[in-house]
Parts: sequence; C-alpha cells; structure tokens
Amino acid sequence: MPGYEAFDQSEKKEVMDVMETGILMRYGFENQRGGVNKTLEMEKALCEKLGTRHAQLTPSGTTAVSTALAVCGIGAGDEVIMPTFTFVASFESILALGAIPILVDIDDTLTLDPAAVERAITPRTKAIMPVHMCGAQAHLDELMAICRKHNLILIEDACQATGATYHGKAVGTFGRMGCFSFDFAKVITMGEGGAVVTDDDLLAKKADGYVDHGHDHIGSDRGAESHPFMGMNYRVNELASAIGLAQLRKLDSIVARQKQTKKYIKDALAAEFPRLSFRRILDPEGDIATFLSFSLETLEQAEAATRALVENGVGGVFHYYNNNWHYIRRWNHLKERATLYRLPQEVLDGMPDYATKTFPQSDAIISRNISTSINLSWSDDQVKARTEAMIRALRTVF
Repeated sequence: MPGYEAFDQSEKKEVMDVMETGILMRYGFENQRGGVNKTLEMEKALCEKLGTRHAQLTPSGTTAVSTALAVCGIGAGDEVIMPTFTFVASFESILALGAIPILVDIDDTLTLDPAAVERAITPRTKAIMPVHMCGAQAHLDELMAICRKHNLILIEDACQATGATYHGKAVGTFGRMGCFSFDFAKVITMGEGGAVVTDDDLLAKKADGYVDHGHDHIGSDRGAESHPFMGMNYRVNELASAIGLAQLRKLDSIVARQKQTKKYIKDALAAEFPRLSFRRILDPEGDIATFLSFSLETLEQAEAATRALVENGVGGVFHYYNNNWHYIRRWNHLKERATLYRLPQEVLDGMPDYATKTFPQSDAIISRNISTSINLSWSDDQVKARTEAMIRALRTVF
C-alpha cells in the first residue's frame, strides 16, 4: 500500500489507449472511441475479481458510499448505524441525504461491535454500514444476522479493503451493496475513484442512472434518453479507469507482497515483546495486510511509543486517538454540526448530541492502538531496517 508504488509501463499503456481515441467520457461517442471503453472494461474486471454480478465505477469512495445509500432508499430521518472508527466520509455521506448517522462502539477488531449495534437499533433504523478498516473484515456473520432479524439493509464500506476476503468470499459482496475506494493512497489507485458493487439487478440499474443525472442509458442517442429519477454527476472519466484497470491486474501480487512484509514485522515484534497485543483479525487469510495494528497497555505508553517510532525514523505511524480524520474524538465539525447548508429538521431533531456523547469502549481501544502502514516498495533490506527501528523504539517504552 499504496498502489501507486506499483506504477509501471502498464498504466501508461492503458492511458495511451484512451488518449489515442481522444474520448475521455465513458458514455457516447461510440464511433470515435473505436471500441475503447476502459470504464466498462474495469467494471467487468472488477466483477470477475470480486465475484459479483454488477459494478459501477464512481469518482471516489465517498461518492460510492453516497450512491449506495441513495440507491438503497436511505433518506430524510432514516438512521444508519456506523462505527466510531472510520473516515469522515461515512457520516458526511449519510448527512448529505438527510439521514442520521448513529455512531456505535468498535471492538478489538477495530470494526463495529455487533452487541453495540443491536443496542442502537430503533424504529427509525434503516441500515447498518460496517467499515472494513485497515484492510481486514468486520463481523459479517453477526451483522448479517442482525439485519435479517430486524429487516435492515447491510451496506458494506470496503473502501480500505479492496481484495480482502472473509472465508474465501470478497468483502463488499456480503451486503445489499458494497463500496470501494481507489484514491491515491489505497491498495490500488485510479488517482481518484471508487465503485459500488451488487448482485441485485434492480439496484445496479438504479446505480447506473444515479451516477449520471438519472439517465436510463437506453438507446444510442444520449440526448433522447429518459430520466426516471433524479441523480448526480458521479461519472468517472476514462483516464482514471485506464489507470485503475492496470492496477486491478496487479492486486494479487500487491497483496501477496504486503502479507509477506507484515508477517516478517509482526513475527519479530511478537518475539521481542510478548506482552504486545495485536489487532484481532476475524479471518487472517483474508487480510490484505495494508496495516500492522497493535496495542500498548496504556494511552501514555501509546503516545510515547508513537513519538519514539517517529524519532527512530519509522514513517506511516498512526495513533488514531489523536487523528482528525478517522476517530470520533476529533470530529469537531460533526460535534458542532458545522455545515455550509441548513441540515434537515429530521437531522436537527434526531441526531444524538455528539458533543457530549461518550464512547468509553472505543476510547479504551483506540487510545492504546498504533497502526503502521505496510509499503509495497520496501526492499527486504528496508523491511529488516524498519523492523529493527521499531524494536529500538518500542524498547524505550515497553
């Protein structure tokens, strides 16, 4: 991670295929494009890779989440259960549709705690949105059972987990819809890009229209197409799709290298520090190994360890307890309801007061957790040197 570390001539070749046609839009211009449609090609390749019937590319993971929520009928006043540990796009996408984000605790998997989810369900709950954080799986068995019990929609946010599996099946393909991100820092990249996937033919048709202003895409005259419903401009361009297509073909080799690197570092740390606890991963075989996450015994130890790691030249170290992007503690714009537009009355009346609401279970986990990125470009010597630097740093506090 990230996929840009694997750039080579293959991305250039796919991009040049597009440039030679001069057609950068995925729709129309069939005579000029000469059969070159990288977006359609990548969607088909993504379906094959994930084992799903339909894939719809979007310009970002955020727009993928927004599309999935809208297509599943999430709207004003509906409650969507999501974790306290995710990216800010999760609650932004929910609020943009006039729905209400209901944040609940995570457990030692760094994903939604099913027991907390069950407690949070109300008559207004419409969907559960687990986030497969840092490349590994949420509690899919338990969450699917809860959805069946309460007749809820499961929408998977797999934006950080492209290529991850759960008992051999791709994450993102268990729920009604799954969402992926291919931004510049993800395991594979389009520069900016995303996708929604589903096995539901009707939802796929709705997604196809929603990302293109509601176009029904029937016939060959774009100007004559009908608009059965309103949508957005969430179209992806052909240059981004060309890069993504080349990257997708490398996914297996990227994940294999990351797993090798992560195992080396984790084994060395476990041998050196028997009291160090590592993130619980529900299916280790299905982890894509983008991060190595471990916990110290106290917040103070974690803060000291973070400083020591940085001082010893270890990059890509994240203590999410003090992170503005990924944990509720520093989401002041959510707590203050700071938007550039007036929130719907349903949100104003129904959203919990996150300025005062506390999450002691999540705090106890995230405050002690450190996640370190696993880079694709490291040589064996660099992996060894990083491991030695991590051991030196952790010895000062543990």
